[in-house]
Amino acid sequence: MTDPEEERAKNAIEAALFVAGRPLDVETLGSVCKLRSREKTKKLSRAVAERYRRNGGAVEVVELPDERFVMRVKSEYAEMVRRVSARPLVTRGALRTLSLVALKQPLTQSQLVRMRGPQAYDHVKELTKGGLLKGVKVGRTLLLSTTAMFSDMFNLSRDPSSIKRQLQEMMERAASQKPGEREAPGPEGEGEGKVTEPE
Repeated sequence: MTDPEEERAKNAIEAALFVAGRPLDVETLGSVCKLRSREKTKKLSRAVAERYRRNGGAVEVVELPDERFVMRVKSEYAEMVRRVSARPLVTRGALRTLSLVALKQPLTQSQLVRMRGPQAYDHVKELTKGGLLKGVKVGRTLLLSTTAMFSDMFNLSRDPSSIKRQLQEMMERAASQKPGEREAPGPEGEGEGKVTEPE
């Protein structure tokens, strides 16, 4: 691969991460820049991440577990830009449902419906389809918990007890803010915490 070809492949990886707004695995990135070698794709993706690290701007490219990469706003800028984020991530009702599952996980779908009402069924479908929730069949219900993608998008630990602690700290910080300053907790990057539609 010549230098211009390598640069073009890195630019394609950067563009894919930008438009995706979510973590992408090495296979997906390789298909975008037409590379068959996973190792070469990883090397080029790491070079893109290093370029962003060296530039020191507000956006970063991060390598995640399971050979995935994500482009996101650095945490120190996330709060500042949350309200101008253009792309909805989930509906307001689904975001509340997701927060409840994250705080109470593992939680059965039947328990969730008792707490959130019948619209929780639709929220679970939306969140599962979006890769933020997973459900394991237990009897006639599902045992719900958050996914690795949830943790990565919201910059939280993958350990459920740590997630609970982190969310409680976020809620305490939000409660100490003046009215009108509060924003829904959201992921880093484009689409961060933006919610639409009523419950």
